[in-house]
Amino acid sequence: MNETIKDIKKNWDLIIIGGGITGAGILRETVRMDLNVLLVEQQDFAWGTSSRSSKLVHGGLRYLKEGKLFLTRDSIKERERLLKEAPGLVEPLGFMFPVYKGRGLGKWSLEAGLAIYDVIAKKRQHRFYDLEEFVKLEPHIDRKGLTGAFHFFDAQVDDARLVLRLILESIKSGGHALNYTAVEKIDRNDRGEVTGVIIKDVETHETKELSTGAVINATGCWAEKLHPSPKKKLHLRPLRGGHMIFPAGVVPVDQAVSFSHPSDKRSVFMFPWEGSVIVGTTDLDHKEDLSTEPVITEEEISYLMEGLHTIFPSLDISPDDCLSTIAGVRPVLSEGKLEPSQESREHVVWVDKGLITITGGKLTTFRILAFDALKAAKPFLPPVEPPDADEPGFTQSSMIPEQDMGLPPETWSNLFGRYGEPANNLVREAALKDLKVIPGTRTLWAELPYVAKNEKVRHLADLMLRRVRIGLLTPNGGREHLGRVRKLVAPVLPWDRKRWKKEIRDYLHQWEYAHSVPGVKPELDGKVKALYNNVNNGIKKLFNLRS
Repeated sequence: MNETIKDIKKNWDLIIIGGGITGAGILRETVRMDLNVLLVEQQDFAWGTSSRSSKLVHGGLRYLKEGKLFLTRDSIKERERLLKEAPGLVEPLGFMFPVYKGRGLGKWSLEAGLAIYDVIAKKRQHRFYDLEEFVKLEPHIDRKGLTGAFHFFDAQVDDARLVLRLILESIKSGGHALNYTAVEKIDRNDRGEVTGVIIKDVETHETKELSTGAVINATGCWAEKLHPSPKKKLHLRPLRGGHMIFPAGVVPVDQAVSFSHPSDKRSVFMFPWEGSVIVGTTDLDHKEDLSTEPVITEEEISYLMEGLHTIFPSLDISPDDCLSTIAGVRPVLSEGKLEPSQESREHVVWVDKGLITITGGKLTTFRILAFDALKAAKPFLPPVEPPDADEPGFTQSSMIPEQDMGLPPETWSNLFGRYGEPANNLVREAALKDLKVIPGTRTLWAELPYVAKNEKVRHLADLMLRRVRIGLLTPNGGREHLGRVRKLVAPVLPWDRKRWKKEIRDYLHQWEYAHSVPGVKPELDGKVKALYNNVNNGIKKLFNLRS
């Protein structure tokens, strides 16, 4: 499972560029078609937006307001499918939407939108709580002008684990995937048809020339680096979404609360996730270089804190209470005429003689994007049957074994959701003392050595920020746990003492740069910026692509 660029063969039916949710979804469906397929990702799997999203699998209530009925329909259908096929990974999430006099969406507008939600989902899932009922559920809520609240359901996910489960199940079924591997060039013949690619391991610098007649460009915001938009006025508009993650006790909600922000009337939210609470999201033009890791700004922190203080005015919440921050860049297609939050989340497919580009879209509808990309790629692939859209997209997990090792059903559900069938091996191989939850999370200590051994971990950041999320869910990036982390994973990672020292130093610098609250520990800014300037200068060289 941990094959490298040295191990892979030369000839492929299809090569996928991009290891986020779109590329992972395409890989999963292609493997089910019995094609020889390779996915390559220049960073770690889910490094970009697919580990920095709002963690929501949702129908998109706001899309109804914008007249995007088909997008809402598709999103709700995919939400229901994912809830059924990936329990423990995709989980129901109750939402409360307060209704205020003269502030935000009115009661009847919300009632109409939620009724359509229910019709598409084929079940009634919303109700209205009057003022007295609602304040019992949310006693800290701002009561000025409050008339009650609607309750409805969407769903949430660990986005990085969703990507990893798709990729790892694909590998187990015969697919191939390499992280930290960039496409340096797309080769074409005299007729302009794709004939192959040159790939490069970005750390060992080893290169390899591969043959294929079909390449799918699933690189999100980077898509136009490989294939400029064929429509003059339609281009990718990178939009940044920032989030803050708080301890559960600081923001006391046991379900999501969505409300209109006082400054721009956008919907923002807070909801429990993996033992913490996420507050988000912003929606701004991202004008930084895409090769630089996105970070939340002080202005975005102020915006989110203003929303928090407005909806929970009695709570003394400070940015100092924040555990971590995340910022992702959405690949949104735009003609440049709308405000960021009004832009469509629909996707497009462009075809250029064997190079198929798919971009736009949203996490919830990743499987629809996969089918559309493969439909466009069909003329360049061997004659095979398309995947059956009615078949489950995931390997179905088994029941809790009789020897449950004392783990509660909820923990087993989480493990099967994150890992599928291999969850049984994870538990069987673990020491009893490691079948305990890491404080402040829903992650077992035993998960760390398992993922370090089996999930292509190259760096400590891969482990702490994506394979498990303790770098986001525990104070200071999990600094206090690093000793135990090292002890657990050292037997399966071939790192000597010098390498461990460097990995810990680089990880902590990365966390300070990308996941701390701006303004905290400013004395580290110079060191962090210097480190990232060196890293990003190397990354920028990878974008000199010629097709």
